[in-house]
Amino acid sequence: MRLLVANRGEIALRIFRACRDLGIETVAVYSDADRAAPHVTSADYAVRLGPPPSAESYLAIPRIVEAARATGAALVHPGYGFLAESADFARACQSAGVTFVGPSAASIEAMGSKTRSRELMQKARVPVVPGTTSAARGAGDLQDFARSAGYPILLKASAGGGGKGMRRVDREQDLAAAFSRAAAEAKASFNDGSIYAEKLLERPRHVEVQLVADRRGNRVAVGERECSLQRRHQKVVEECPSAAIGPDLRDRLFSAALAAADAVGYDSCGTVEFLVAPDGSFYFLEMNTRLQVEHPVTEEVFGVDLVTEMIRIALGEKLSIRPDIAARGHAIECRIYAEDPARGFSPSPGVVERLHLPEGPGVRNDVGIEAGSWVPIDYDPMLGKLVVFGPDRETAIDRLARALEEYEVTGVETTLPLFRELVRQPDFRSGRFHTQWLDDWLASPRLVAREATAEETFLAALSLTEAAGRASPRPARDRSRWRETARAAALRSGEGRLRR
Repeated sequence: MRLLVANRGEIALRIFRACRDLGIETVAVYSDADRAAPHVTSADYAVRLGPPPSAESYLAIPRIVEAARATGAALVHPGYGFLAESADFARACQSAGVTFVGPSAASIEAMGSKTRSRELMQKARVPVVPGTTSAARGAGDLQDFARSAGYPILLKASAGGGGKGMRRVDREQDLAAAFSRAAAEAKASFNDGSIYAEKLLERPRHVEVQLVADRRGNRVAVGERECSLQRRHQKVVEECPSAAIGPDLRDRLFSAALAAADAVGYDSCGTVEFLVAPDGSFYFLEMNTRLQVEHPVTEEVFGVDLVTEMIRIALGEKLSIRPDIAARGHAIECRIYAEDPARGFSPSPGVVERLHLPEGPGVRNDVGIEAGSWVPIDYDPMLGKLVVFGPDRETAIDRLARALEEYEVTGVETTLPLFRELVRQPDFRSGRFHTQWLDDWLASPRLVAREATAEETFLAALSLTEAAGRASPRPARDRSRWRETARAAALRSGEGRLRR
């Protein structure tokens, strides 16, 4: 039996390892930018998809389905990102006689629209943040809601996530401009400019519940994760369990998450995300109908293999995780990005000259690079994830601090310096943070890091890219294409940064 991973980097390697444990052969797909990447060289089979742009490679459904057919792959795992939450991709696999390792297309579709999922949750009596339930045609459609709910409100892309197409609005006079920017970003990111609005909760925590469900009606909540440390709505650090959740609130969160899964007949691994207010009230945010980036912290605390479980469920097997599974200890994950925190977190493409990974008790590395790897500008710049485990949160933090000091990457800039400073912060160590905390901390004048201007970011990125390009295995014409991409991105950004 063979399984094709319709993804790249560390998640492809993670899924390949699960396949080897199960005795399943592996198939990698790749773009020209990734032709020598570790996920390609480690697979049993590899198929070229096309040039670097995602639309011509990792988002090209017909090419991926044909790759599965050509290699005789019986299963396709989408990983996360790219086509992981594409109902069209799930249907295309089914039509080709290939098993999609994930939920049904109907479940993906039901939770893929933020407005429709809100309607479903309201019917299932899952608490939702006060907001609109249909896409707005313009800013005027949101004025009545904003006036009744009160400012601030949050504009959100109906079809998206990851902070794209999201804008905070504090005053009515700012609504029209914010709507225009949010809709344009949503259209560029998801090919869907639909926008809806929610009441903005001040200083909430972002807590998510891991669900695992088989195709026989068995569903289990496998703990919760703390995901409040975010930069511009993008998760940066995740923990399991959440230090802010007590037994009673945990039970109520689990019940709400299971009700959400029941509402769409969910099977496979998935995550229901909630905002938890300071008073303990909580509200449904969204359901991710896929494997999460932060799944390793759950695996470490509960002693499970979520990827293997997904594959077994897709093959029709019964859920092996018991409803009474218990947590043990504490785990923390840091996402290591090829970004420069000192210059507005601008991308840092290039060649990894040296990579030294930390080791020792309680340390896990999920990485997609090795020394000599080319880090392209074309995709999300996450290089890997550092995961630490300890018998309690304090021990886990101490191990994280030690591991971060051991971690070394040269050739590209990374977010490692940010994490080394973060673990020294009293608020982090005590768990006193919320979804706005990291942005507030990064804006502190005490920090050396600052947001670069658009011109500085472009010039720095151009310099890095030209230097890296001399060592890059990619042809020279790609470097000129990158220069144009960087220039356009810098000019589009009103916030003085390159968009990822």
